[in-house]
Amino acid sequence: MLKKRYKILITNDDGFEAEGLIALYNRLKEIADVTVVAPTLEKSASGHSLTLTRPLRFVNIEESFYKLDDGTPADCIFLALKKIYKNSKPDLIVSGINKGANMGEDITYSGTVAGAMEGVLQGIPSIAISQVLPESSNIPYNYELASQVALYIASRILSVDNPVSKRELLNINIPPVSENEYKGYKATYAGIRHYGNDAQSHINPRGLEYFWIGLPKLEWSSRNNPKYLSDFEAIERGFVSITPITLDMTAYNRLENIKRWI
Repeated sequence: MLKKRYKILITNDDGFEAEGLIALYNRLKEIADVTVVAPTLEKSASGHSLTLTRPLRFVNIEESFYKLDDGTPADCIFLALKKIYKNSKPDLIVSGINKGANMGEDITYSGTVAGAMEGVLQGIPSIAISQVLPESSNIPYNYELASQVALYIASRILSVDNPVSKRELLNINIPPVSENEYKGYKATYAGIRHYGNDAQSHINPRGLEYFWIGLPKLEWSSRNNPKYLSDFEAIERGFVSITPITLDMTAYNRLENIKRWI
């Protein structure tokens, strides 16, 4: 049971009208005063980018609900803390619920994860949450389980403790099963994502070539860690995957190699 009314800031990378964002907003209002600042347009795979070459504008949709025209998830967090939380920071930042997985090295592309990254850079506990989609588009899904998980994790962080330290965040992925079918939670590491180079070439009416970057299949492998599952393995087995992410990307086990090399 939460002992006080907390403040939660929400963003996403699917845009301010996304179903996952609305589901998250409605669920977290049960435990906190929630403010939404989300991109006007979809910003998937925007990474941890800030907009430096043009001005940005807040558009008030309704009370405590804004779109940032036309910002990235990191812009949304950065500017929300400047404009809306002038005197006191939110207690928690939640980025999502993303439509699609953010596992393995996809976290380096993800605008969803970047929203949480910006939060922890600003000294605020932050989580990113994504709904893995069924392999078949004919299988229905909703954000009921994902929003329940978000509520549970947010409540734990706010009322008990945050299991990670400064400049670390939780990256959460939800299996494509119902709330009655998932098997619980697993602490996971980021698995190895397999990438292709899918891009389609087309010619426009003026004879100029243009490209659409394709969406690669969700193929992966694990690191044979006997103690923990990868995020991919946990999802495949029907568990909610919770991966602690650190913003320090230094390969410490290579420092001695570099020292000798130079």
